[in-house]
Amino acid sequence: MTSSLVELRVLEGPNLYFPRAAIKLTLDVSSLAAAPEETAVRFARRIGLRNARPGAAETGFRQRFAARAVARLVRAVAAESGTSRLAVRVRPTSDPHQLVVAFPWRRRERAQAMGRAVAEVLDALLSDDIDAAVSHAAATVAASEAGAAPHTIVPRIPVVAVTGTNGKTTTSRMIAHIARTGGKLVGWSNTDGIYIDGEQVESGDYSGPSGAGRVLAHPGVELAVTETARGGILLKGIGLTRNDVSVVTNVTADHLGLQGIDTVDQLAEVKGVVPRITRPGGWAVLNGDDPRVYAMRTTTKAQPWVFSRDPDSPAVREVLNAGGRATTVIDGWICVLRAHADADPLVELVDVPMTLAGLSRFNVENTLAAASAALAIGIPREVVVEGLRTFLPDAEHNPGRMNIFSIGEVSVVVDLAHNEAGLEALIEIMNGIRRSGSRLLLGLGAVGDRTDDLIDKLGEIGARDADEVAIGHKSQYLRGRTTEGIEELMRAGAARVGVEDVPAYPTEVACLSALMSHAQPGDVVGLMCHADRQGVYDWIAAAGGTADDPETLKLKVRAAH
Repeated sequence: MTSSLVELRVLEGPNLYFPRAAIKLTLDVSSLAAAPEETAVRFARRIGLRNARPGAAETGFRQRFAARAVARLVRAVAAESGTSRLAVRVRPTSDPHQLVVAFPWRRRERAQAMGRAVAEVLDALLSDDIDAAVSHAAATVAASEAGAAPHTIVPRIPVVAVTGTNGKTTTSRMIAHIARTGGKLVGWSNTDGIYIDGEQVESGDYSGPSGAGRVLAHPGVELAVTETARGGILLKGIGLTRNDVSVVTNVTADHLGLQGIDTVDQLAEVKGVVPRITRPGGWAVLNGDDPRVYAMRTTTKAQPWVFSRDPDSPAVREVLNAGGRATTVIDGWICVLRAHADADPLVELVDVPMTLAGLSRFNVENTLAAASAALAIGIPREVVVEGLRTFLPDAEHNPGRMNIFSIGEVSVVVDLAHNEAGLEALIEIMNGIRRSGSRLLLGLGAVGDRTDDLIDKLGEIGARDADEVAIGHKSQYLRGRTTEGIEELMRAGAARVGVEDVPAYPTEVACLSALMSHAQPGDVVGLMCHADRQGVYDWIAAAGGTADDPETLKLKVRAAH
């Protein structure tokens, strides 16, 4: 017989279900869904649902009963094993025969024992003695070892936590740079590794709970800036009990179909865990132009600080009326707004290199978010201004994100661009520095855990907006796909907008080399770079390329417009 326990996961800190450590069970409830009605009624009575109406087998009524019954089962086993008043959350999944059940824990081994015991009761549902199965489960839990307490860290220094679909790495790097400009010893964690005072001390993806823990464990760090990704929240929970300032950049379609997150609304709920644990008296910095992000102000106890490119947006007005703050753009200036006060102009967009004189809409938003967070954590105004002026879109300050180079008279833009919104942002930058009459040449790519629709859409967007497209594969990130499968999807998207010629190359470097061989003076070559960033940088250097400084970028923008 198939076990009812599909997965038992220990979440070490705040998570989608609770603001503290929890056990997450994925349970197969096929036996309960298909059981005869009299069996379901007998089960309900044993766990204390006296007047339950389970409905017929395999109906929507039975599905709703199953969710209620499983929650009650967890509480019954907990109560009979000596734990009272246990909170339980139950959620459906895309599979009607599977439910996610979560409950908080204080002792690891006993909590895991309870998860396994609940599944064993469901396994015994069709037995003649369900009463004995529940009693045995409770006895097993009561006799189990208690185990260790959660390892969730209580921060000893201020923490800025950044999340969102796009822009979180750039925003967290900007915040760290601003703080270092003011002399702070900053530790930050992101998808590239752990950085202490600007030096990478560990490489790898540390956007999960372990990254925050390693930063806080480092002696001498005065401010922690943590990038918090969807996967870490879902798979491990957040490693900290709280943060002082949270930032949510945006929520768009990405990583859907993984870990039970199938819609953008569900993804927004995951990202919303970060502001939900911002301390009272702290600040939740939210994108006022993204309705899903702006709605997070209702689930946090922190003060709201919105950022918006529109100073007259309803979000700005509402937050100011509620006593919050806002950061926006007025007459080309980044400005801070407070209720019943004149706007405070910080710096002109033309003096912030990351925004390309304000042409990069996405980096304007990242800049507004970073400025808001830096001010919210208490960094002086003049330091924030200097930090914004000196943070550059180059491999030193922001590796792999909107890095712009010159190879002769050809511009090259290297960016992660891992989803539709990221690709559109890359193309926006490319257009921002393209001279009249010049072309865009674009190297596409995708990692294998994206949905078919997203990979197809990348091909469509690239072929629609660029003059020439090619595919540069990321072989170590296929994640179950084949290169041929990715090519097929991208070419299908390109064909929808009339582009049939989409060559493919085995690596990102090979793709860049091929596009450069076709480039003419004034053209802009863009590359979605994820797998071999250093290899791409080395190729550019060997080709005589140099990173654009702020003055070069200004000249390119002026020439393009």
